[in-house]
Amino acid sequence: MNKALLIIDVQNDYFSNGKCELHQPKSALVAIKRLLFYFRKLHLPVFYIQHIADQNASFFVENTQGVKLHPDLVPLDTEKVIVKHYPDSFLKTALQNELNKADISELVICGMMSHMCIDTTVRTASSLGYTITLISDACATKDLTWKNEVIPAKVVQNVYMASLNQKFASVLSCQEYFNTL
Repeated sequence: MNKALLIIDVQNDYFSNGKCELHQPKSALVAIKRLLFYFRKLHLPVFYIQHIADQNASFFVENTQGVKLHPDLVPLDTEKVIVKHYPDSFLKTALQNELNKADISELVICGMMSHMCIDTTVRTASSLGYTITLISDACATKDLTWKNEVIPAKVVQNVYMASLNQKFASVLSCQEYFNTL
């Protein structure tokens, strides 16, 4: 079973002074960097997903600083960057083809936003037959509003992790993941 790390949408607009700042993206980035170090150390494949929106979007607009991957995540020449335009990292992208070429059957997933692109990608990956480990503290989200009520980011995060756990992925903290190796 070949394993790969999938880092979704860790882009500047989600951080301080970005156009869609998330709740505690820096702490998620710390966990992501731990995972990246581990995968690189073992020469395991790493795939970055980069969302590029159209010119009318409020963030991730092409040719802006906000659309770029966070500067702490500089892909190596051996690592692939897959551009997407939808919440699903598989929809109209080269991701599945690249995973097939590398004979990947297991994905370790992390990134941003838990309630949107993480959720959608995990569910699609599961339906495609991948074995998935989702690293909860290597993901970030934001407060959401529903019917004039603010749902705090911590609640959003917990609800999405709980709903994905066991049905679609094994949801673990970064430390729990390393404890299983």
